[in-house]
Amino acid sequence: MPVEVTWWGHATCTVEDSHTRVLTDPLFARRLAHLRRRRGAVPPADARHADVALVSHLHADHLHVPSLARLAPGTRLLVPRGARRAVPGLRRLTHLSVSEVAPGDVTKVGHLVVRAVPAWHDGRRLPFGPHRSPALGYVLEGEGRTYFAGDTGLFEGMAKEVGPVDVALLPVGGWGPYLGEGHLDAGRAAEALAHLGAPSAVPVHYGTYWPIGLDAVRPHEFHAPGHEFERLAARHVPGVAVHRLGHGESVRLEGAR
Repeated sequence: MPVEVTWWGHATCTVEDSHTRVLTDPLFARRLAHLRRRRGAVPPADARHADVALVSHLHADHLHVPSLARLAPGTRLLVPRGARRAVPGLRRLTHLSVSEVAPGDVTKVGHLVVRAVPAWHDGRRLPFGPHRSPALGYVLEGEGRTYFAGDTGLFEGMAKEVGPVDVALLPVGGWGPYLGEGHLDAGRAAEALAHLGAPSAVPVHYGTYWPIGLDAVRPHEFHAPGHEFERLAARHVPGVAVHRLGHGESVRLEGAR
């Protein structure tokens, strides 16, 4: 490639490819409603600098307006179609260049192509109102091909929609004791990886936020998903390199297939 991936916690990653810096689902909060950050420092100020920031869906732990407000002036921001209607706070972010996208849309950012792909997840801005936007994943195509799944369950045609990729950033857990419909746990993420055929994977969306007062409720769901995904991927997809990063850690991936 090379592609460099840094995991800041939850679904927030920086992907650098083709001299272009991409930030996924920016979340720079110590606390969000009933959730608090239990592991990893809040990302440093330089994590807020990107050529483009991607929002996968409207849930507040993925579309967090105060975090988006901290992005550098002029940053491009891609959000699901209908997001500005559903989340009025987006209209106040006049220092950003905001574009709405839907599955199949392609955006050129520097030497990088960003392609929006479907996800299977609730697209509403909960708990407010009936407005719905499509939940998205994104494929970054530059020197490498990187899939950021956002938040999704397994769905028919996933591999076809995403296409061949070199690295998959896959959610493997959540922010509470139980995962609802439209999510990947470690086992389903390993199954998704097998369908996608990516030679490298980075588990995300676990081990960062947890509900206040529930520290003793199913704590393995907070701590274990990254290790479990690594174990199951080794069993079901031999030869795939799983890069289980700590908060703020990076991996540099060389050589596309």
